Amino acid sequence: MVQNDELIRIIDLLNTTYEGEEAWHGPSLVEVLSGVSPEMAGHRLTPNTHSIAELVFHLTSWRIFCVKKMQGDKDFDIKTPEKNFGSFQTIDDFEWEALQMELSLSQEELINELDKRDDDEFLEDIVPGRDYTYYDMLHGVINHDTYHSGQISLIKKGLKFKGLDDDLSRDEYGSSYGDDFDNY
Repeated sequence: MVQNDELIRIIDLLNTTYEGEEAWHGPSLVEVLSGVSPEMAGHRLTPNTHSIAELVFHLTSWRIFCVKKMQGDKDFDIKTPEKNFGSFQTIDDFEWEALQMELSLSQEELINELDKRDDDEFLEDIVPGRDYTYYDMLHGVINHDTYHSGQISLIKKGLKFKGLDDDLSRDEYGSSYGDDFDNY
């Protein structure tokens, strides 16, 4: 019998961090993105920071990177800012929907690529063109999602506090953002 216990755990963590309803760290990436309007997605809190749209593009880019590497593409990389974070002037409804759909599709593609594996052995292989293992890369994506979910949560709160999207200026408990603190 072939062992794939670690691979099963990695897939579970990838799915929980992305769309799980009860992730231990707080809301999943999908939960954090709910309620983000196109206007919010394209707005920067301060100069020299990323918008939510850029972060969604970034999360998608790194999922695609993982898929390409698992498919053996040594040359694929994300070296330019445009490939890493995209370049957005304004975000309309269509573009925001497309960014979210691309993120969802890249998640599905990543899980599908992992489902093709029969055992855990590949996790110790070095990623083509890199000096780390697939194990490190995949756990990196999990940590990356958690980090950027928190960042997006803070950006949402800051934008709501600034009055952008007034209809969402209260949390699910009825508290105004900026009052005391909440769970994330």
